[in-house]
Amino acid sequence: MRIKFNYEIKKEDKISNYQIIDILLKNRKIQNIDEFLKPKNPLDISLLDFSASFKNELAKTLRILTKIKEKNQMVVVYTDYDADGITGGAILWETLYFLGFKVMPYVPNRKTEGYGFSLTGINNVIEKFNPSLIISVDHGITKVREVEYAKEKGIKVIITDHHLKGEKIPKAEAIFHIPILSGAAVAYFFSKEIFKSFQEKINNKQTFSKLENNFLNDYLVLASIGTVADLVPLIGPSRSIVKYGLENFLKTHRVGLKQILKEAGIERKKITPYDIGFIIAPRINSVGRLKDATDALRLLCTKKEERAKNLASYLETKNKLRQDLVKKAVKKAKEMVENDFNLLKKMPKIIILKSERWEEGIIGLIAAKMVEIFFRPTIILTKNGSFYKASARSIPNFDITTFLRKLKNFLVDVGGHNQAAGFTIEEKNILNFKKEALKLADQLIKDNDLENEVLVDLKIPIQKINLKWVKLLENLYPFGIGNPEPLFFSEVKIYNLRFVGKENQHLKIFIQDKNHPSTLELIAFNQADIFKNLYRNQIIKVIYTLSIDYWGGQEKVKGKLITWVTDGI
Repeated sequence: MRIKFNYEIKKEDKISNYQIIDILLKNRKIQNIDEFLKPKNPLDISLLDFSASFKNELAKTLRILTKIKEKNQMVVVYTDYDADGITGGAILWETLYFLGFKVMPYVPNRKTEGYGFSLTGINNVIEKFNPSLIISVDHGITKVREVEYAKEKGIKVIITDHHLKGEKIPKAEAIFHIPILSGAAVAYFFSKEIFKSFQEKINNKQTFSKLENNFLNDYLVLASIGTVADLVPLIGPSRSIVKYGLENFLKTHRVGLKQILKEAGIERKKITPYDIGFIIAPRINSVGRLKDATDALRLLCTKKEERAKNLASYLETKNKLRQDLVKKAVKKAKEMVENDFNLLKKMPKIIILKSERWEEGIIGLIAAKMVEIFFRPTIILTKNGSFYKASARSIPNFDITTFLRKLKNFLVDVGGHNQAAGFTIEEKNILNFKKEALKLADQLIKDNDLENEVLVDLKIPIQKINLKWVKLLENLYPFGIGNPEPLFFSEVKIYNLRFVGKENQHLKIFIQDKNHPSTLELIAFNQADIFKNLYRNQIIKVIYTLSIDYWGGQEKVKGKLITWVTDGI
């Protein structure tokens, strides 16, 4: 692990609380500080703010929707099966439904239809709903042949997506492609424009009020889930979506979402990006990974309390099964990597693993865990019928989708982001694909790319930490991809430490500067085994985060221990 400091404050330095915040903002290369600290409300952001070309695309969309509504023709909202697609699909489907459209949602089956548009999926949509229009959510920008096929069948297609473009663009009726947003956020701004255009035609005041409140509250909450779940950088409009979405979590009346929070034991808690990424989104994702994601969409849209309870309980069961499957698969994958390493005496620059036993719905999670453990781009393949499906995850300095497109001659299809991708491959091509991928990775990935670098915001003495400037850190919230929680580094002496938790699984440690009595309390969650070699009066170097602990009417600074070293750096 390589540690890099952005700035150092020494004990003799005179520095104000606001200067410390300015340092943190400069570390993040924030261009417009006022806009960052006071993000614009998403209600005040127009779809046209993202591209002038959307004016024409929107005009075409509204003409199509007007004719379809007049003729009472069917619209299908064809959404992706992950948390981003499901939340975006809920926003768009509900908007059209409340506006009086004849509309149905459609979530493809991961195993039988795959990601996004497919010929099988389009045929299923035709058989079930016979639509005049299909609107995609969180996919479609690379599906040239599939869009053409739908048009051959007499179906118009509108695409809303944020994934990387391919070499060719589908000939859809209209395309709203916004890479800086999540799929759900694109759906939010797209749906808001449709609501603005059709709101005068809503005869029912209660329906109008419901939709208006949804864009103020529930739809922002859903879009924030999709944004955090899909690891979209929390800057610009995405920061606005998440900031205002998080603020509205406790105000939501959406019974399905409330049941998810209740099942997870966080229904009265202030929701954070961590809660979305590690508690809420995995539950929404779980059914799509193992069965049919339509139940997740039903849960988010139902108005019936009992149905919400049953569906939330079902998602909880599937999530626990998913966790167990991932745990076993990761153990096996780790063994495979270590066996290869022992055989070859060299760790490859990209990890490629194949097994017919892994569930297709969890291979992305396996890949992510391998990246975390070995800090290598990772591709995980599993069999799906006569093909193999693959999911890839990457390290910060390596664009995995661009990499895979250089190997497209071996692949049936490929798509994704800089850090995550998926593709389909015929079994006969796997051996040659792996050979060429390893060779290409050796050329493109530098050795220092594979050294995990921890970027620390401030090297700071404990005596310089105070309640006032740590409270100011809340102005930088929400933290996530693109706006990471500030990391601090100090050289300290351990004043005291103890294990806490029902099973003594957490470590609470009290630290102070070597020659100063000021102390700081840090906690390391579920790290008792890793940190068991620490002892009182030991001199160590710690990396940690800071926040305010509000308890019993009192406020105090607390920290979370990320890692420590006894020498080096």
